[in-house]
Amino acid sequence: MTYAYHRMFRILPTYRWWKPLLAALLGLVLYLVMSVFIWQLGLLETVRAIGGNAAATDLAKAVSKDQQNASNPLVMLYTLGSLATMLPAVVLAVRITGLGSFGRLMSVRGRVRWRWLARCILPGVVYMVLQIGLGALVPASWQGAASSEQAASTPPLALAASIVIIVLLVPFQAAGEEFAFRGFGMQALGSWVRWPVVAILVPTVGFAFAHAYNPWGKLDVAVLGVAFAYLTWRTGGLEAGVVAHVVNNVVVFVLAAPFVTSTQSDGSPIGAAITLVASGAYVLMVVGLARRHRPERVAPASVVDEPLGVVHRSGPPASGVGGAS
Repeated sequence: MTYAYHRMFRILPTYRWWKPLLAALLGLVLYLVMSVFIWQLGLLETVRAIGGNAAATDLAKAVSKDQQNASNPLVMLYTLGSLATMLPAVVLAVRITGLGSFGRLMSVRGRVRWRWLARCILPGVVYMVLQIGLGALVPASWQGAASSEQAASTPPLALAASIVIIVLLVPFQAAGEEFAFRGFGMQALGSWVRWPVVAILVPTVGFAFAHAYNPWGKLDVAVLGVAFAYLTWRTGGLEAGVVAHVVNNVVVFVLAAPFVTSTQSDGSPIGAAITLVASGAYVLMVVGLARRHRPERVAPASVVDEPLGVVHRSGPPASGVGGAS
């Protein structure tokens, strides 16, 4: 018997229906402790210790005005760093509740499939070129983007600092969201409901509402969420979603960093349509690669977790295709 990615929790002999609920609650608590009480408050107190109360107050105001202000390196450090704590929070919650390891959330192989991840990079770049190219044909104001025409230029040192922070932290921020919504979210729903469409759509709703955008912006995010979730199920792992998520966020933030804006970008019908076309193209490219290279889509029932989180199979490797439960 084999199990599709969203059914991976059901392989565990110690699985109980209530464990995903306990893991979700524990993960939320760990995330709040790590992101709010350790990272955010820790950063504010560090800024206060170095620059005084005025500097800490300025940072708090900047964050409250626009948490995605890429021209301010401290805002980027605050926002991306706190979101990145989602990754250890999810992994620890799953481990503590006996639902497996980092590898079990990553793929049906129980690890990062580095070759498959590398193959997704070129489609990820093409996806972003499409996103930017289509966006260039439409005025930024029609896409809900903050206008940069009247914006001041970011000081060179602040720009360099922001870009370094973006490049270093976005991979962890994006991976954290993928592990939370596509990893844990899909496997938790899949442990209760066999149909993959439920595991794909329900966590996507949470993913969309976790972003503070207007309804069109949430729809835009939901389109990406469905695309990444479908590819997670179709390819048996998070690699394709992580690659596109990282490429998307790095490019978006880096392109925004040179301009000091006073308002946060929001969504629009045109922006959502562009995302639908670009993400649809990414899905088609990755599915085409999957047909050629056949990454494993299912895991055998013999997969068990070793004490150090290494996944071991007592039987033969699972086929790249076949009857998934």
